[in-house]
Amino acid sequence: MHRLSDAMLAVSGMGWDAAAAAARRLVQAGAMALASVGTAGALDRALESGAIMLPEEVVVPEGDALPAHARWWEALAQVLPRGQVYAGRLLTTRLPLGLRLDKAIARRETDCMAVDMESAAIAQVAAEAGLPFIAVRVIVDTAGEDLPGAVLAASTQAKVSIGRLLAGLALAPWEARAVIRLAGRFRIACAVLAGIGEPGLPARRALTEVSGERAH
Repeated sequence: MHRLSDAMLAVSGMGWDAAAAAARRLVQAGAMALASVGTAGALDRALESGAIMLPEEVVVPEGDALPAHARWWEALAQVLPRGQVYAGRLLTTRLPLGLRLDKAIARRETDCMAVDMESAAIAQVAAEAGLPFIAVRVIVDTAGEDLPGAVLAASTQAKVSIGRLLAGLALAPWEARAVIRLAGRFRIACAVLAGIGEPGLPARRALTEVSGERAH
């Protein structure tokens, strides 16, 4: 956990359990609100790499939906780049959702625009603690593409194992181009996230300044 000048930051890694554990550490350290900031995959074909997902609610596969804090959401929506931000619903899954077919099914069954593996876990911790919650996720992979099998196989234990990724590419070298393309899209998403979190910019202030209202 790191303390910034205006916020506390916990880098959880990938997945539901890691995100929930990081959120609980922040609550125990005195956090007054929780934000889930990171990347996501698109379920809606309108979302390209680098698009910003500012969900009005996050959803788990069982169907439960947890809303974002309304005033916090409005404050952030007003300062994020116009034309680059999408509202709607964000799905959180416990396993990676990497195939085009699976993305299409999830889109149809949940009406969610994007998917991640952390936000609903953080939202649940916030709800249990009575704290405001918001999520900001930047799109990496689009709805119309499959994630490389080597990447999916390497995505374990809250991170992507480089050893497993290289082993997977050794068995399926034809996936190397797709992995390189995905890495480029990840760099795009990270650049967008860096812009949102840049100290002194309106988006950073809106992300870290909360009215102090408890969650409802």
